[in-house]
Amino acid sequence: MKIDIHTHILPENWPNLKEEFGYGGWVSLEHHDPGSAKMLKDIEFFRTVEANCWDPNIRMKECDYHGVDVQILSTVPIMFSYWSEPNDALVLSKILNDHISKIIDQFPSRFLGLGTIPMQNPEIAVWELERCVNDLNLAGVQIGSNINGKNLNDDSLFPVFEAAADLGAAIFIHPWDIMGKNEMEKYWLPWLVGMPAETSRAICSMIFGGVFERLPNLRVAFAHGGGCFPATVGRIQHGFDVRPELCAVDNKVGPLDYLGKFWVDSLVHDADALDFLIKKMGENKIALGTDYPFPLGELEPGKLIESANYTNDTKDKLLFQNALDWLGLSHDYFK
Repeated sequence: MKIDIHTHILPENWPNLKEEFGYGGWVSLEHHDPGSAKMLKDIEFFRTVEANCWDPNIRMKECDYHGVDVQILSTVPIMFSYWSEPNDALVLSKILNDHISKIIDQFPSRFLGLGTIPMQNPEIAVWELERCVNDLNLAGVQIGSNINGKNLNDDSLFPVFEAAADLGAAIFIHPWDIMGKNEMEKYWLPWLVGMPAETSRAICSMIFGGVFERLPNLRVAFAHGGGCFPATVGRIQHGFDVRPELCAVDNKVGPLDYLGKFWVDSLVHDADALDFLIKKMGENKIALGTDYPFPLGELEPGKLIESANYTNDTKDKLLFQNALDWLGLSHDYFK
């Protein structure tokens, strides 16, 4: 079995939010060719998406071709809209979350979903998180690696994590609003360099800020194999040891103690990197993730895992069992 925890989806259409709210910055879809659309932020081009980004039937055909049994659906991170007025972001969140919930209702054996919530207002975010879990049958939410520059350990955000732990909701953290992106636009460096660093920022913030310590039952997964964190955790631990007055001010527990207490996806694009990830993070905390349907993702889902010289037990953990654990589901949920 294969469960892909890192896939993105959009509705085929949604309202003109600039007209609705009276200010710009919103994303729209311009369907310029059959089966293809441009994502625009106002008039600025962001990316082209194909019909597999909104059509569940095309998704299922492509999943069948690659042997993917279940996709965990989440929105494209540019749709987070943390910059906007919170109630306006809530309107968009509801559109996106209702769309994902509808697809899950239509195809319950093929899809599960993660909602999006207006993190710029934690009180409203908690309301929508509760609706996602209690009313829409979503498994949790996807959030960004920082919220308008606030690290994820910011006190104002803690109620969202607390609510997720109480609800048993899974959280998927995806890099966005990347540090230094305006200084390194050339060569696609925000995606190639900034995103891995941004994910490490999020992990370190939650460790040093004591979020994992205060909420030991919180189930969090990070995109892109945890970014730079696994490769630099030795440096991070050393800094914690030699400069506790800078690093250990909010949490006295060292970073290495948290290895094995959160999940990462398998999206590292390299066999040696996957071996290293298993060695550092543990084979119980890595779940198949592909970034479908985008080209920077794993284009043959699960190939890196399946082609490796791992035991069948290890492969099963990486391909589906660890995903079920992160989601809080029994291992016979889809049987």
